[in-house]
Amino acid sequence: MPARERLPDAGQVRAARVLAIAADILQIVVFPVFAPGVVSPWNDGLDLLVAAALTRLIGWHWAFLPSFAAELVPGLDLVPTWTAAVFFATRGKRGRAPAAGGRDAIDAEIVSSKPGPKASG
Repeated sequence: MPARERLPDAGQVRAARVLAIAADILQIVVFPVFAPGVVSPWNDGLDLLVAAALTRLIGWHWAFLPSFAAELVPGLDLVPTWTAAVFFATRGKRGRAPAAGGRDAIDAEIVSSKPGPKASG
């Protein structure tokens, strides 16, 4: 049986997006004010925390890997990569609920090629 993807609910998606935006704002506005060598451990720690929290909120997505790598490159961490990764990972997943029984439901209508009873008129 293939592994089922865990779909986050709308609250988890919203929380992940707010967290990613807040982390990027913090890294772009606040951390560059200090000397690069002094705040670098805090910046790296923030990246580890954000990666863990996003994975916990919405599950693992491959978009997190390049974002995490980009955050470790000096200068490239000024790009809002966490925000882009979360919006990419959660696109089209808001409000989808699993169908009954854990399977995707398909609506179908049975159409017969045999003629039905004729109405007398």
